[in-house]
Amino acid sequence: MIDFHLEPRSGVAPYMQLVHQVQQALRLGMLEVGDQLPTVKQVVAKIAINPNTVLKAYRELERQGLVAPQPGRGTFVTATLADASLDAHAELKTALQQWIAQARRAGLDDAAIQALFDTTIRKAPQVTP
Repeated sequence: MIDFHLEPRSGVAPYMQLVHQVQQALRLGMLEVGDQLPTVKQVVAKIAINPNTVLKAYRELERQGLVAPQPGRGTFVTATLADASLDAHAELKTALQQWIAQARRAGLDDAAIQALFDTTIRKAPQVTP
């Protein structure tokens, strides 16, 4: 099951943070078709968020065709965003973890690492398969 969290200083609306986290989990194969999302009550208890915010996120995911509510049962994943590149994720994740460790040894904190990553990814050339 997905473990939601909020970044209050991100500048991104809380409901969109939840939407992005589900999308990421779907891209990385951490959520699959048929998996159940946490109930609104579970999310509210875990991250102290307004229930309407969670409902708004789930409605957006439903609008995108990624989840569907089942009355009395919960909200379930109905589509995935993972593709053939999923097989390469384990190796890339290991390399990224090593890079992050190297950045931390160099004295960068998480904010500096994120800024470096974001800047680099925006400037990286697009590669087409």
